Amino acid sequence: MQNELSPKVFACSQSEVLAKNIASKYGVEMGKVNLQKFSDGEFQPAFEESVRGRRVFIIGSTFPPSDNLMEMLLMLDAAKRASARHVTAVMPYFGWARQDRKDKPRVAIGAKMVANLLQSAGATRIMTMDLHADQIQGFFEKPVDHLYASTIFVPYIQSLNLENLVIASPDMGGSKRAHAYSKFLNCDMVICYKQREKANEVGDMELIGNVEGKHVVLVDDMIDTAGTITKAADMMMQKGAKSVRAMATHPILSGKAHERINESALLEVLVTDTIPLKVANDKIKVVSCAPLFAQIMHNVQSNESTSWQFLM
Repeated sequence: MQNELSPKVFACSQSEVLAKNIASKYGVEMGKVNLQKFSDGEFQPAFEESVRGRRVFIIGSTFPPSDNLMEMLLMLDAAKRASARHVTAVMPYFGWARQDRKDKPRVAIGAKMVANLLQSAGATRIMTMDLHADQIQGFFEKPVDHLYASTIFVPYIQSLNLENLVIASPDMGGSKRAHAYSKFLNCDMVICYKQREKANEVGDMELIGNVEGKHVVLVDDMIDTAGTITKAADMMMQKGAKSVRAMATHPILSGKAHERINESALLEVLVTDTIPLKVANDKIKVVSCAPLFAQIMHNVQSNESTSWQFLM
């Protein structure tokens, strides 16, 4: 019999499979939620069990459409109004994170707006993985547990036993991440310098560093249209690389992403299950982040340190 003060774990509809895996690894039953839908598209989630005085974990990635974010907000509000003691928004993928600053006049800072919404809805803690920009943690007045997929990816890279390994960043923005990997793995690093024509379209791309005779691993936080990462892989093979792999935490994979990956020089693409794959792809391998989230949730519940997951 579970302890009466054990946490409750609930899932938003877009992340039910991942949430069930996390709850299983944690060792608790999934909480029951009823999602009532109206004919005009409006919906209302309702908890089917008491959460009074409990710590509640609500699991849901907020990738488009915006209904996924709205469902998370409504569930946070429901938990708050049902007198939950602590309400943690577990967002393996934090949507709108690319809008982290004003990069041109008269635009919104979407990531800050989402942070405000989550806190207003009732979140007392945020748990997420590989934010597009680390500084988004500062948008919150509540504690943020920022998990890193390096905890999962680094052991996989080591298992490949690749000689002449090089870690690569597909753009300048990811150079800090690539440097952390290369430092931990004690290998070289290269960077791709790109110029965008507009959002989701890459213009010119140049390589900073040498990949001739090397096995290259590209690391990034997300793959959206796959334009950048496939262009980088093709360029590196042209520069003499022996092989090119890619590792990205969030498989958004919109537009022609699958087609580009299949036609590219990429040997394989390793992703996590923060976002469910819509279609299978022989080149794409999924590793689960459920054990990591379950362990961090356990540590939070037990007031234990989470610093062990910072491999780098």
